[in-house]
Amino acid sequence: MNANANKTKPIRLGVLLSGGGRTLENIVEKIDAGELDAQVAVVVASRRCKGLDRAQEANLKAKLVEYKSFKRPDGSPDAAGYSSAIAGYLDTAKVDLVCMAGFLSFWEIPPNYDGRVMNIHPALLPSFGGHGMFGHHVHEAVLAAGCKVSGCTVHFVTNEYDAGPIIVQRTVEVRYEDSPDTLAERIFEQECIAYPRAIHLFAEGRLEIDGRVVRVI
Repeated sequence: MNANANKTKPIRLGVLLSGGGRTLENIVEKIDAGELDAQVAVVVASRRCKGLDRAQEANLKAKLVEYKSFKRPDGSPDAAGYSSAIAGYLDTAKVDLVCMAGFLSFWEIPPNYDGRVMNIHPALLPSFGGHGMFGHHVHEAVLAAGCKVSGCTVHFVTNEYDAGPIIVQRTVEVRYEDSPDTLAERIFEQECIAYPRAIHLFAEGRLEIDGRVVRVI
């Protein structure tokens, strides 16, 4: 299927985050520079974080939706209620594309957002992905495995961790003297190129999903 019909207006983005907000900042910078035909319609944070502060400082519509505040009567987590709340904010903002940007809480993607949710992962999927593989955990695993290259992957999101169809990948050399911090910084430089590229392709209606494969048309 085609992930997006051709648009004549800037696409409306919903950004989900849980941390520092550097990916959000990069997207906003690309929009402000005229390099990305999009607008951030809403930012949803899963916890109080610097990314939420950055969104508010940029006068973006920002919502705090804390996973821990959604409980069933027996006290167990209410994942369905949490997912419904997020989808409600996205629907209200009339979001065309959801960009996960270091979002650490699981939300169940409803059918109407199938093929309309992206994530960026700091490794070359399908390696070094899955539950618990985020941030420095990924870079530590790459270094421990003795990999000679690493990079970043932008992919469509499904309800299985890091298993959605791959859209864009960019690579970096892994150096012998690298620490998780130095490797992470070089990979983030590539993330700042890869994510806007994937959003741009989506906005132009050039992404065709065929099972696990994304074709750029």
